[in-house]
Amino acid sequence: MSDILKKIWATKHEEVAAARAAIPLHAIREAAEASAPARDFIGALRAKHASGLPGVIAEIKKASPSKGVIREQFDPPAIAADYAAHGAACLSVLTDRQYFQGEADYLKAARAACDLPALRKDFMVDEYQVFEARSWGADCILLIAAELSLPQMRDFEAIAQALGMAVLVEVHNGAELDLALQLATPLVGINNRNLRTFDVTLQTTLDLLSAIPSERIVVTESGILQPADVALMQQNSVHTFLVGEAFMRQPSPGKALESLFFR
Repeated sequence: MSDILKKIWATKHEEVAAARAAIPLHAIREAAEASAPARDFIGALRAKHASGLPGVIAEIKKASPSKGVIREQFDPPAIAADYAAHGAACLSVLTDRQYFQGEADYLKAARAACDLPALRKDFMVDEYQVFEARSWGADCILLIAAELSLPQMRDFEAIAQALGMAVLVEVHNGAELDLALQLATPLVGINNRNLRTFDVTLQTTLDLLSAIPSERIVVTESGILQPADVALMQQNSVHTFLVGEAFMRQPSPGKALESLFFR
């Protein structure tokens, strides 16, 4: 694991401890259970597929540890509405504050600006964060197999599903995929960015496809930059994409999405 990832995991445990001290687990659970029903994240993707269209999970991200600030003029609700107007199926909103300059309020505001279901994009290390995500309005959470044990992922998945949320489990190699396929969720994300070296290659997705049952929904993540990348994935029966940074650098993220996927 790279030094930055070690720092992120350590920070997350500190953040959870502070959050628990401020709002106890029983209170955040009650808030989650009292939230309005979650939107159908998986259904939104399947609806696009049924129409013969790619399911695009469009990301709202201000910064990253490796690239620094990606988008200076950062208006999450305007970006969300722009994505919705140009064919996105779902949103992905960074909520990590220290490393990605995210905020819970960005998730809340983006989701309120449109009808799309939203993923809380963060590093989940504790059940507290699952309840927290639903209390903020998240419709899906991310579980990173490189970071979590199978028992942890099963526990977090069970909580998420009981709250009506979907789960996107993210993998980077065959060993992580073996764990991910033991979960119930149909959403299997393949991150084409190596978390240790940060190198990106679409071959990562292609190499893992043969081991994934056809009933699962493969979400290819990172490195989708041009129409040829989209075509390569579609030729290999991958029709679901999580893309963010490429859009964040454009004046209109929504128009950039439309240009990449729908022209």
